[in-house]
Amino acid sequence: MSDPQIDPAGNTQQFRAFAQRKDPEAAPQRRSPIVPVVAGVVVVLVIAAVAAYLIL
Repeated sequence: MSDPQIDPAGNTQQFRAFAQRKDPEAAPQRRSPIVPVVAGVVVVLVIAAVAAYLIL
């Protein structure tokens, strides 16, 4: 028959391994700062094009 007692050290080791694991899905993804800059430039160009069209 197996031993009815559960080894708490085994559970602790499993929890520590789980807690220290690096999960790429859980980590927040950092965007490069270029993306917002490019988006801002595109918006400015569109606004300038619309303004130039309305002036002419």
